[in-house]
Amino acid sequence: MASRPPKPPLPPPAERKLSRLKLLWRFARAYPVQLACALAALGIAALTTLAIPQGLKMVVDNGFARGSDPAAITPYFAGLLGLTAFLGAATAVRFFFVSWIGERVVADLRKAVQTHLIGLDPVFFETNRPAEIASRITSDTAIIEQVVGTSASLALRNTVMGIGGIGYMFWVSPKLTLLMLLVIPLTMGPILLLGRRVRDISRTSQDRVADIGTMVSEVLGAIRIVQAFTQEGREAARFGAAVERSFDTAKRRIRLRATMTALVISLVFGAITLVLWRGALDVIDGTLSGGAIAAFVFAAAIVAGAFGTLTEVYGDFMRAAGASGRMEELLNARPLIRAPDQPTALPQPPHGRLEFSHVRFHYPSKPDVAALKDFTLTVEPGETVAVVGPSGAGKSTLFQLVQRFYDPEAGSLALDGVAYTAADPQGIRQRLAVVPQETVIFAASALENIRYGRPEATEAQVWAAAEAAHADQFLKELPEGIHSLLGESGTRLSGGQRQRLAIARAILRDAPVLLLDEATSALDAESERLVQAALDELMKNRTTLVIAHRLATVRNADRIVVMDKGRIVATGTHDSLLAAGGLYARLAKLQFDQIAA
Repeated sequence: MASRPPKPPLPPPAERKLSRLKLLWRFARAYPVQLACALAALGIAALTTLAIPQGLKMVVDNGFARGSDPAAITPYFAGLLGLTAFLGAATAVRFFFVSWIGERVVADLRKAVQTHLIGLDPVFFETNRPAEIASRITSDTAIIEQVVGTSASLALRNTVMGIGGIGYMFWVSPKLTLLMLLVIPLTMGPILLLGRRVRDISRTSQDRVADIGTMVSEVLGAIRIVQAFTQEGREAARFGAAVERSFDTAKRRIRLRATMTALVISLVFGAITLVLWRGALDVIDGTLSGGAIAAFVFAAAIVAGAFGTLTEVYGDFMRAAGASGRMEELLNARPLIRAPDQPTALPQPPHGRLEFSHVRFHYPSKPDVAALKDFTLTVEPGETVAVVGPSGAGKSTLFQLVQRFYDPEAGSLALDGVAYTAADPQGIRQRLAVVPQETVIFAASALENIRYGRPEATEAQVWAAAEAAHADQFLKELPEGIHSLLGESGTRLSGGQRQRLAIARAILRDAPVLLLDEATSALDAESERLVQAALDELMKNRTTLVIAHRLATVRNADRIVVMDKGRIVATGTHDSLLAAGGLYARLAKLQFDQIAA
């Protein structure tokens, strides 16, 4: 079999390394002023915290040394109060800017991912579940938001205080500080050993959360089927099992992080206790002042707290690295269908001439079944061509290719003499208006739904399109008329009303090429008659390709193309095809006999 275009699945799961967080830096560096303010406030707050031990040393060595004179000790406590007030102000500024950056980075990341996703071709969404992708955009960015808005600030602040605190301790007592530094490598051991396992379990935990989001979206989207088949209990049990799997994974992660935190804090505070024992002996010997040992203890507590916090946020960074990697995987996905570097402009004014030349095509998800085989067809400007045939004949595939959701493996398509592969896909689609069999209604107003393909249209133009599609009457009866919200997938409308709304959308589009996929299939007899009259008027002077399941709707087509198993088996008018016998005549006999019965 001929070679097929490669499928573009998501890349394999990225390794959870801290280097994956570079993606977040790409977004954060777009705000240098806020970053500078956050870093400055963070540095000031950290240094102010480190100044407190020195203030404490002065209080002990100078204030208490002067006996019972209250005036002697007051200035030192006043200085400490000033430091704490300054620390509070710097912390507030740091919190504001760091939180702002966190929210801004996540908002920009979500927009970037969504903008990128809507530019990918349908092949990507055949191999990757949209519900899982939606979960990535929500749950993974929530993790990233926590790290950028909170954990990153804690990590930077405690790194500064840890390093600065060790420096201060060395200035107070080099001997005691060197003793403490001997045990710091011991605290790194649990981080390195357990951190890798925390990282892996964090990725698994995120996957479990994504599974939950996918299941919720799937079940609620099909709630009527679930209830119609009385499967509420089964779906609740299935969801409960998914939640428990997520909880079990989270418990493993929590146990590991708790163990790592306990080990590190025990080692750090154990080291401090042993060092302070040595310091107490130095105070007794007179080689160290009482103020110095008090300052050293306070600074040691700051350093211990800093290392403890760094241990805790390390796990957050690992989770964020996994989440960032998943976001990067989405951003790195590349569409197979894209504009060439120098696209050929479509001619003006448009004519609407469609050409298929020896097209062969397999769907990526069905590589063993040819959807089209050596398909050749030319639709002249203004011509109405109906495509009929049994299910699986390849009719819908033609629409997929005309809209350039896929490219054929062999052969070519052209619009107004310009090859599809040479043109910008958006330029091609701007010349098409589509009425699908499965009508898509957005959770917006009727007005916004109708002018979806022509956002600049006025309300008067929208009403004119609605009247042409015979949708104006039911729109006027809605609570807020054309401004009424239609609900998720148009749940406030009947099937026929949704179809007429889609036809109004296509009428307003006013494109030179119309693609009608059994546009009247969901209408009752009276509505079908009215809408068919509107479509007949709309199709004048436009190239129209119609997929027809009910042959009675295409009797007046200029040409009828009969397809079977991806090939054209007959072409002609309704009368000539009936007279010739064959597949069309058999299909017509079956349908018309059913109508007569």
